[in-house]
Amino acid sequence: MLEQLQDRFNRIIKNIKGHGKISDSNIQDAMRDVRRALLEADVNIKVAREFVDQVKEKAKGGIVLTSVNPGQQFVKIIQDELTTFLGGDYENIRFNPSGQTVILMAGLQGSGKTTTCAKLARFLKIRHSKNPYLIAADLQRPAAIDQLRILGKKIEVPVHTEQSKDPVLVVKNGLKASRDTHSDVVIIDTAGRLHVDEYLMEELKSIIRVSSPHEILFVADSMTGQDAVNSSKAFSEAVELTGIILTKMDGDARGGAALSIRKTTEKPVKFIGTGEGIEGLEAFYPDRLARRILGMGDVVSLVEKAQDVVDEKEAHRLQNKLLQNTFTLDDFRSQLKQIQKMGPISQMLGMIPGAAKLKGLSIDDKQLTWVEAIINSMTPKERKMPEIINGSRRKRIAQGAGRSVFEVNQLLKQFSQMKKMIQKMKKGHIPVGF
Repeated sequence: MLEQLQDRFNRIIKNIKGHGKISDSNIQDAMRDVRRALLEADVNIKVAREFVDQVKEKAKGGIVLTSVNPGQQFVKIIQDELTTFLGGDYENIRFNPSGQTVILMAGLQGSGKTTTCAKLARFLKIRHSKNPYLIAADLQRPAAIDQLRILGKKIEVPVHTEQSKDPVLVVKNGLKASRDTHSDVVIIDTAGRLHVDEYLMEELKSIIRVSSPHEILFVADSMTGQDAVNSSKAFSEAVELTGIILTKMDGDARGGAALSIRKTTEKPVKFIGTGEGIEGLEAFYPDRLARRILGMGDVVSLVEKAQDVVDEKEAHRLQNKLLQNTFTLDDFRSQLKQIQKMGPISQMLGMIPGAAKLKGLSIDDKQLTWVEAIINSMTPKERKMPEIINGSRRKRIAQGAGRSVFEVNQLLKQFSQMKKMIQKMKKGHIPVGF
């Protein structure tokens, strides 16, 4: 996510910190590089120009020039301005304090709107202890209703569906049915559009009139860059949007939409989609994303992501087994599955401070799948007692997993070393924090 922008900003920051003293000339050169980096990341030209002008103005205000550590002060100015341009403060869902909260989701076809409805329902259920209810009112795309029904079942959230050609009637009936389930949040999935056409906009306005939503969220595909910004702006001119959800941020190496959309549409980004899995939705914190872009990491989001997907009881069980030296390859496989739920490894690394500076560090998520395949190729006894795995067994396991004997040997060696390390730590041979 935002790899191109992160790489460019890391180089600019390294260069500016290398100067013993920051001068007008240094600032001019750095801001020229910043402007180029923003434009290459598909940031709106007006937004890029305004960002550069704001940083220049603050940098030349005397704070940087007279500072003991001018390089760090200059980076702080860039960080603050990035945070401001991304929206400043985090804006949460505006929950109705005296009853149901109704959230209406709108967007273009292919933006991931229906999946995002389910992701948001899961997010509100886990993070805010809400009791969500989904209404399938996208009657334009035949598979949308079935898709939402399947996703609702997966996250254990009721979905209102009916055979009708009138989405307004579906919404009316859905809202009535939701009250019987004592749901406190209703999320309405509406028809996707190829463009902002008059007929479908009138249909959407009719749905808004009967549902009186507290939030109207526009789902935009970040991969489309400035097209996402333009479609959001056009939509907000037709309907009073309250916020935007940017999807497919995990595949957006440039980041132009994220940086431009707030300034261009004057609507807050409330969530970002960060993966295909149902867990792949994050609340949008401008300050945290600014830190990620500047390679400073985002430990808070990493911890929140872990809390969302990791089974606490299972984690304690595995921890106890490690300390008791009864940890098996079955347990190791269970641990891997919990890690995979958190999303791409590269994305998690981006949240760790300083990870961007580790050049050449590349972890392929397929490696975790390959390790799981090797473990699956073992017999239950071999997973419980890996010490019995001799040469012929290793060859059989490798063939069954479709991997090399070298990889089987490597896994067994690493597993053995890990267990030895845990035992040394338990006995106090290695100090805490090693």
